[in-house]
Amino acid sequence: MILEKNLLQKINGVWSAAPTPFNERMEIDTESVQKMVEHHLKIGISGLFILGTNGEGPCLNEKQKIKLVKSAVKYNKNRMIICAQITDNSSQLMIENAKNMADAGVDILVISAPYFFPRPDEKRLLSLFEEVLDRIDMPFGIYDRGKFSSVIIPVSVLKKLCKNKKTILIKDSSSDEERMKIFLNAKKKDKNLRIFNGNEFDCVKYITAGYDGLLLGGGVFNGYIAGKIIDAVKNGNIDEAEKLQELMNKIMFAVYGGKSVKCWLAGEKYLLVKMGIFNTWKNLYQYILSKSNRKAIDSAFKKYQNLLLPYED
Repeated sequence: MILEKNLLQKINGVWSAAPTPFNERMEIDTESVQKMVEHHLKIGISGLFILGTNGEGPCLNEKQKIKLVKSAVKYNKNRMIICAQITDNSSQLMIENAKNMADAGVDILVISAPYFFPRPDEKRLLSLFEEVLDRIDMPFGIYDRGKFSSVIIPVSVLKKLCKNKKTILIKDSSSDEERMKIFLNAKKKDKNLRIFNGNEFDCVKYITAGYDGLLLGGGVFNGYIAGKIIDAVKNGNIDEAEKLQELMNKIMFAVYGGKSVKCWLAGEKYLLVKMGIFNTWKNLYQYILSKSNRKAIDSAFKKYQNLLLPYED
C-alpha cells in the first residue's frame, strides 16, 4: 500500500464524527450535507468521520450510506480528509462495504467491533479484522469503544492491529487507561500511526499525553472550542485548556440533555437546525426532545452563538 502524498501530515487537529442529516421523508438530505461540509471547514475541522456511532452508520441501508458518502466527498472537494466506517458482522460484509466506500471516494476506511459476533475470542476476532485488512489495499483506522461496545475487542487484538502497516489512525473512545497506554506505545514504535481521543468530555488529558488530535461526535458544534483546547495545551496553558473544557462540557450537557444524555442526537440535530445547517432533527435512534430540552438548547445557542458560529458577524 502506498500512502497518498501528505496524507499523514493532515491527520491531526480536530476531526468531526459527523451526524447524518435527514429530510422529512427520512432520506439523506444532500442540501444539509453541503452546508455541514462548509460549516466544518469554517470552524477549522481537518477531517470527517462518516457512518460512525454519531452518524447512525449501523442503522443506514447501503443506498443511504453510499449517497451520504458520495455527497460529502463531492462537496468536500479534497479539502478535508474523509473516512468512513465499514464495520459489520462478517469479513465478507466488511469487504463489500470497504469496496463501496472506496468507490465513493473516501481516504481512509474505519473498522470497529462487530455489532453481533458469537464466541468473540481473540483468535476469531483477529482473523475477522485481518482478512479485511489483507483484502483491501487502502489505509485503515481502528475505532475502539472499549467496554462501551457490545463486542469488546481484547487488548491483545488491538496491539496486533496497531502493528499492521495499513493501520494509520486510531479513534480511542474507550476512556480506558490501559488502552490509552497501548495506543501511545504503538505510536512511539510506528511513526505513521496517528491517535485521536474520542472522549469529548475529557480532551485535555489526551492531548497532554501526546495524542495527535480529537475526533469528536460533537465536533460539528464544539469543534471550534476543541481547537482552542489543543492550542492552549500546545502553548503550555493547561489552566486555560481546562477552563475551555469546562465551557465545552457545559454546552454539551445543554445540547445532549444533561449528564444522562437523554436527548443526545435529537439535541445535537436540533441545535444544527437552529444554526441553519440541518433542516430537521430526525434520527434513526429515536431520541426525542422535551420542552425543557428545547429550552436548554435555545438558551445555549443564544448565549454561545459566537462559539458555535464563530465566522458570523
